[in-house]
Amino acid sequence: MIDVRTLETSIRQRFKDAVSDCLVERGELTVVVGHAHWRDVCTALRDEDAFRFEQLVDLCGVDYSAFGDAEWATEQTSSEGFSRGVMERTTGRGAEVVGRYARVPAGTRFAVVCHLVSYAHNARLRLRTFAPDDELPVVPSLVEVWPGVNWYEREAFDLFGMVFDGHPDLRRLLTDYGFVGHPFRKDFPLIGHVEMRYDPEKQRVVYEPVSIQPRVLVPRVIREDHRYKGDGTQEGAENG
Repeated sequence: MIDVRTLETSIRQRFKDAVSDCLVERGELTVVVGHAHWRDVCTALRDEDAFRFEQLVDLCGVDYSAFGDAEWATEQTSSEGFSRGVMERTTGRGAEVVGRYARVPAGTRFAVVCHLVSYAHNARLRLRTFAPDDELPVVPSLVEVWPGVNWYEREAFDLFGMVFDGHPDLRRLLTDYGFVGHPFRKDFPLIGHVEMRYDPEKQRVVYEPVSIQPRVLVPRVIREDHRYKGDGTQEGAENG
């Protein structure tokens, strides 16, 4: 078994300029790899005896636009609940909101994250790389390194619009082939652009404009603690 700190040191020494950052948190190692070195680093991690990460167990996309912004204004929480959902500032409500609150530097909006396992060394590793172009996020495909990543990359393409250079069959996987947009992007509307239903007369699925109104339910927060004692409010409600 490779100690996580030993693995971090080995990766830093082996890849040097190809790795921009290594982070150990909660006993897990995350390595940020430069876009241009993505496939070469992954190949070396698979083949070299010091690493031998034989299997890729997961790959996903991440949209870091408006990263760190939250709609939970907890400092003003009251007995009537959070202000969540009543303020039109939430990421995910549309391109205008994301553009207003996005603070990530150019070239760091879209990332690909994958998780590797080394059975030989009983070790796990998380890799991340950023697409340099926010408008057309492209990263090298890892299908030639781990063939099982095929459908994972198709999923990231479908949901985030990330293009994997060298993928043999890059097409949508979860949404319809005629679907417009990428639903996991933070500037994609929460209610979507269209809704679909089966038309018995046309005997096919038809698309129509969204008929529902955007609405986020606000949970009421009730706390049984000292803040309600002394003013008779909570006691009166219970006795009434």
